[in-house]
Formats: sequence, structure tokens, C-alpha cells
Amino acid sequence: MADETSQLQDSSESTTVVVIGAGPAGLTVATLLQHSGIDCVVLERHSREHVAQRQRAGIVETRAVRMFDSWGLTDRVLGGVPYDGILEFRVDGRSHLVSDSDGSDGPSARLCPQQILVQKLTQTFLDGGGDLRFEAADVSPHDLTGDRPTVHYRTADGTTHAITCDFVAGCDGDHGVSRTAVPDGALTAHAFDHGIGWLTVLADAPPPAHPLLAVNARGFAAHFPRGPYASRYYLQCPPDDHPDAWPEARIWDALRTRLGDPALVCGPITDRETFRLRSLVHDPMQYGRLFLVGDAAHIVSPMGGKGMNLALYDADLLARAVRDFVRSDDDTALRTYSSRCLRRVWNDQEFSHWLTRTLHDAGDAAPFPRHLARARLDRLFNAPASARAFAELMTGLDPTGEAVISQEVPGNLFAHGGD
Repeated sequence: MADETSQLQDSSESTTVVVIGAGPAGLTVATLLQHSGIDCVVLERHSREHVAQRQRAGIVETRAVRMFDSWGLTDRVLGGVPYDGILEFRVDGRSHLVSDSDGSDGPSARLCPQQILVQKLTQTFLDGGGDLRFEAADVSPHDLTGDRPTVHYRTADGTTHAITCDFVAGCDGDHGVSRTAVPDGALTAHAFDHGIGWLTVLADAPPPAHPLLAVNARGFAAHFPRGPYASRYYLQCPPDDHPDAWPEARIWDALRTRLGDPALVCGPITDRETFRLRSLVHDPMQYGRLFLVGDAAHIVSPMGGKGMNLALYDADLLARAVRDFVRSDDDTALRTYSSRCLRRVWNDQEFSHWLTRTLHDAGDAAPFPRHLARARLDRLFNAPASARAFAELMTGLDPTGEAVISQEVPGNLFAHGGD
């Protein structure tokens, strides 16, 4: 124990922010801090190769694109191609094209798979001299309510390090160490199981002309582009289904039926998995000097593509809040970080829940909810006001402005070194 303590002390260092996790949330926080001249260290338990290949979300919504644009980083960190703002809803084989453009000026959404965004953020951060440490094992934050938290971790050679910092950004997802470092009872978890399963399939097959969402009596299906020669498909399935229950022939047969496209071109399937649709919100999104960002704080049903975009929104707010504190000793944005984030989180949770229920109930639900869901779709397709509201929610723009500052957060929390 004495040798380990000595080794730990010899490896101690200091920075302003320790970022735990190098996914979209963590890398965005780090890149924006770096752009502000604020030092940080990013710790990631996986290898760089593993992180760069994780495939998840595919659309960076309008609000997120404009956020990067406000930092002057759009051209550097966003790959992919401009998204034309057209979604195709296919109901029993009949096509309806819906625009998610709200008519506002400025850059629009991008078709940019998560791995491309992560790769570009990584390169931008490293090109700027950023400190990004992969394969950091046994990461553990300590003294989160004190003046200077410390984050311990172990390198591949067994050396234990300690980094003292002003703030910790917990960006390591739903199963990461950041949230588990918060004592029981300090956060309230609001969880919801949608009772729906999805099979997600990645294949080397031609992408659709527009992102496609299909309603069918056999269940929901979707088809999204994942590059010029790749597609991501989704099929509604029982929540506890196993991928082995879906051989390739069954997958393509179900897709052709539910998408209403008997001539759908198939291709080699490179990945498949099943998961339950669920939603989760932790409140508040901070504890002492630990700030939870992205999936570490909230999980959103994938319908509507809000998960990664919410993480980018959190990252922007946190980076600006830290910048205010470092430059002006102003902790207002840090104290109100959680309330401001959660307003957006609940707004997007509601939209995602609405779209999830509408598209699934319109297909194979009991008659009453099915008719209600189809009435909602009918309004979307035929009522201009409904179409405009949908577009505003899809683009991620908030016409009502920022949240009111919470009065329940104690003043001068960080100016006086914790709570």
C-alpha cells in the first residue's frame, strides 16, 4: 500500500476540467474548452480504435450544427453531407414527404454518423494540443463537493495517476463511473419502459433517398442512410427478442413487407442487435463539482434522433459555463446548468415519446389507440400548423428561449468552494 501511495503521489497533476469519456459528449466539451483556452484532460477507458468505430446516431440536428457554427468549428468537426430536411413517412405503403425545415436562416442539419463526428472531434482536439488519454482503467472521481476534486485512474502499465481539478465532466454514458460516484439519494431517476423492442441492422446496401419511417400492421420499420453505400434499418420486435431469432432471410422479408417495397435491394449484414426502447432522466444533472453530460444524465428513445443532439446541447452549456467562471469568476451558468439542460431534456423526451407512440400505435396497436395515432399522422400530413410544430421540434430550435434560472440553487456555490 505504501508503494502504491508513493506512486500515486509521484503521478499527481492538476488541470481545470477532467472529462470522463471520449464519446460525442466528452469530446465536444473538451474541444469547446480548448477553443476557449481552458485546459482539460480527457480520460477514456477504451482504445482510440474502439471509440472511433462506435456507430450510433446519424443526424446532427439544425440546432447542434448552429451551435458548432457559433464556435467557428462546423467545417472542422462535422463531416457528412447537408441534410435536405425531408423525411418520408410511409403508411401501409403510401408515401408522405414531410419537411423538418422551420424556414429560419442559417446552417441546416447534417447527415453525419456518430463515428465520423467522433473521429473529427478527436483529430481537432489532438491537433490543438489536447490531452486525450485512451485505455484509462479504474477511473474514479473523489471529493466532488470540495474545492478541488481528484480523479484517479490506472494506465496500461499499472501506474496509478491522480488529477486534481476544478470541475469534473461526467460524459461516460449510462453505465459509466461518473454517475455511480454520486451518493445514493442525491439524484432522482425518472425511468420509463416503452414496452417496445427494436432490431437494428447495419448493412452494405443502398441508402434511401430520404430517412424513411414506415407504419405497417406487422409493426414499425425504418431505413436510414449511413453513408453512400450503407444503410441502418430498424424493425419493431418483442422487447426481449434475441438477434439470433432474426436470420437474414427473415430480416429482408420483414423489411420489404413493412417498408412497402417488394424490390428493396439487400446487401451483406455487418451488424445486428436488439434492444428495448426506454427513457431515463436524472435530476439534477450535477453533484458538487461533477456535471453529468449526455447519456450519463439522460436516455431518450431513439425516435426523433435526440440522444446525441441533447448531449451536444449539454456540452455547449457546460463549456460556456466553465468559460464564464474561469474568465469572469461568474458561477451563474454553472449553478443553473442542470435546470437549463433539463428544460430541453424534458421537451425532447416529450417529442420522442409522442413520435414513438404515434408510429408504433398506428401500426399494430388495438383499434382505439391505432385510430388516435392515425389521426395524429393525418394532422401532420395535412394541417400546416401541425407540420410547422413538428419541424420546430425536429430541428431542435427553441422558440421560447432559455429556461428561467432556478431559485433553488444556492448562490456562490463555486466561489466559496463547494456545498
